[in-house]
Amino acid sequence: MDAEQLKRAAAERALAAVSSGMKVGLGTGSTARHFVALLGDRVRAGLDVVCVPTSEATRAQAEAEGIRLATLDDLGALDVTIDGADELDGELRLIKGGGGAHLREKIVACASQRMIVIADGSKRVATLGRFPLPIEVVPFGLEATRRAVARAIEASGATGELVLRSGPENAPFVTDGGHFILDAHLGRIDAPDALAAALACVPGVVEHGLFIGIATGAVLATAEGLVVLGDV
Repeated sequence: MDAEQLKRAAAERALAAVSSGMKVGLGTGSTARHFVALLGDRVRAGLDVVCVPTSEATRAQAEAEGIRLATLDDLGALDVTIDGADELDGELRLIKGGGGAHLREKIVACASQRMIVIADGSKRVATLGRFPLPIEVVPFGLEATRRAVARAIEASGATGELVLRSGPENAPFVTDGGHFILDAHLGRIDAPDALAAALACVPGVVEHGLFIGIATGAVLATAEGLVVLGDV
């Protein structure tokens, strides 16, 4: 199977965790799009769920699929969030934010009883950091924040280049929340817990893409078949 078929296979397996009456968080990204499309099929066949999207792109897709939506404030705690990941390790620690939605994704995932990650097997790594770590920052005081982020990265034992993410016409990429993203090209993150804690203390950092202790399970689609980690 090609990469898209693998992603769809993982999404199909995760769909088994959703039943009528549930409140579901909908992730963002290429794998999550497969899940939303499959969920739309189930909804049209009679599945009764209400969902919270983690981005405007996911909201638009879910509305087009006829999926009933609400806000997190309306629903409070969710039963499960299904989302992709840019990287995950054997301890279900993640890097997310390649699509720039990690702030909302983390808020929704942390409001859920479970977070199930769906991905193709290439996203599993022994050590996080091959994928650049997204760090969402406020535009005000950008250079001061960049310097403080660099110090936090160094203090955690990692090294690498910080790059301001570009959007259309080489302007800075702007998230749904109106923020910028610094992508940290670190190569490897030997102490992700320490780095997450250090970044959380930097004024101007809104959120980072390290998801530590949040995912409860994962479905990875490999050429040899599905690999299930944790509680799915």
